[in-house]
Amino acid sequence: MDVTTCIVTSLIEPVSTKSISIIVPVYNERKNIHRLVEKLEGVLVGFVWEVIFVDDDSPDKTSSVARRIAATKNYVRCIQRIGRRGLSSATIEGVCSSSADYIAIMDGDLQHDESILPTMIKALDSGCDLVVGSRHVVGGGSSDGFSSPFREMLSTAGKKIACAMTRTNLSDPMSGFFMTRRALFMATAHKLSGQGFKILLDFIMSSKNNISIIEVPYIFRKREFGESKLDIMVMLQFAILILDRLFHGYIPIRFIAFASVGVIGVLVNVMVMVSLKDAGFGFVTSQSVGIFVSIVCNFELNNRFTYRTNRLRGYKYWLGLAAFMLISGLGGVANVGISSMLYTNKFTDIFSSLAGSIVGVVWNYAISSTLIWRFK
Repeated sequence: MDVTTCIVTSLIEPVSTKSISIIVPVYNERKNIHRLVEKLEGVLVGFVWEVIFVDDDSPDKTSSVARRIAATKNYVRCIQRIGRRGLSSATIEGVCSSSADYIAIMDGDLQHDESILPTMIKALDSGCDLVVGSRHVVGGGSSDGFSSPFREMLSTAGKKIACAMTRTNLSDPMSGFFMTRRALFMATAHKLSGQGFKILLDFIMSSKNNISIIEVPYIFRKREFGESKLDIMVMLQFAILILDRLFHGYIPIRFIAFASVGVIGVLVNVMVMVSLKDAGFGFVTSQSVGIFVSIVCNFELNNRFTYRTNRLRGYKYWLGLAAFMLISGLGGVANVGISSMLYTNKFTDIFSSLAGSIVGVVWNYAISSTLIWRFK
């Protein structure tokens, strides 16, 4: 896919006749809603536009603030999602609620520079399919300066992987600030994973056509209110998204995450067992403690990562942990039963063990998804 850079310039009349919906997924952003609407009003004079806040039932009542504004301004709308969380899925629902010609995706934390929106609109009017706000082209940057060397290394590695997967030379393939034609987005909507934070990357990889892309530089602002939603789990979700695309969506993305966590659990089990044996404990005791620790570790990682949009808290966390331990125990019984049956029927020990492990993982995933993390 070809990518070109568009230098930000003042928009020349006439303004676009196309309608624009700006989709803003939010969570605990009540202090930023008024200011973002005011900034959009300042840069979109003369355009036919609306802003749609998609709020994942924020504890700080972000949706209430957005609705109060919407009561007096018909170009402001709010979708409050109950029992669902996630930037990508919120973006998809916001786009599906729109009937505009163009849709823009941006954050609600005021870090994205809304002043480039007219330039992005102009680029779509000129015939391109996708316009990406970029910090990494000439004229772009970050008001926070440079990240730590480790985060820069992760970012560089992620960018190279993303460009290879999308077959583009985008400077900022994981940007959360972009604009495209609504019809084009909807043509790929059913192929999107709806998981994680990298909706742009998901969108490009899901697109059938060789879309034309323009990058527009902007300065990534420093957050003033609220807390960043980004953590190590976001990087892990990025890795899972890449795996999902490599498997072409045939294996559920959550199963990939669940199985990956299971591998970590096996390593934890072995490490604890070896450590306790070295400390003088017997094998049975060491292995039993290792299994217990690995189950707790698996539950915590699945709660924070695999099912972070349905994350359990408070007393539900402890009920979920108890249920997960029971389910894992039954999965272990199924594992031993299947592997023993295959082994006694002359299959190799490695094949029998792997088959039993797969049955155990599938069992744990199916029952856990149904009983533990089905609801928040």
